[in-house]
Formats: sequence, C-alpha cells, structure tokens
Amino acid sequence: QVQLVESGGGQVQAGASLRLSCAFSGVPFSRHIMGWFRQVPGKEREFVAAVTGSGGSTWYGDSVRGRFTISRDNAKNTVYLQMNNLKLEDTAVYFCAVNTKDVGMKFSLYYDYWGQGTQVTVSS
Repeated sequence: QVQLVESGGGQVQAGASLRLSCAFSGVPFSRHIMGWFRQVPGKEREFVAAVTGSGGSTWYGDSVRGRFTISRDNAKNTVYLQMNNLKLEDTAVYFCAVNTKDVGMKFSLYYDYWGQGTQVTVSS
C-alpha cells in the first residue's frame, strides 16, 4: 500500500521560512520522481517543484524558483520542500506526489499517488 504523509505546514508571516516533509512508503522510493504541488480553492493544482530519484535533477515552478528548494533523503524515504522568503501568494494546501512514469514532471496528471496535503498560510 502506497502512503505519502506530508507535515510541516503552518501559519507564518511574510518573509519567513518553512520546511515541508513528505514521508513515503509502499513502492521503491529512490527510483521515482517526487513532486510538490499546491492548490487554493477554486484554482487548479499548481506545480511547485520536482526531483529525480537520485536527487541529481530538480525542476521548479516560475513563481517559486530561487526561493524554494526540493531535496530528498532516500535513506529516510522522505522528500523535503524548503520554502524561504514566503509571500502571501504562497498560501495554499501543499501536496507531495509520486511520478512512477518518470515523464511530465510538471503536470499533475502524470503523478500516480498523492498525500493528503498540508496547509501553508502566509500572513502580512
């Protein structure tokens, strides 16, 4: 059974930092792309970041590039999203997901398994 469990969300002020974690089990973790997406009510799920199985390659959405960093620890079956200089518009529910197809890493439809999400709220 595949499980992804996000943690680390919360409410912070603009300019602060948060680190999200996603603990993953059920398939060979280190083989697959892991991604982070976010969603606000009434909008489509937005790509945030993705990382290859080895951690050697990463991709970022335009709105977070330079502020967010994705990483993974395959020994702990965990992927992280370090979020710095948070802005009001970063407020969303953040989801981690697994892409076993290893293609289309910026598109949610290519991801097979999803966590339940963790809320991040940035206030002024």
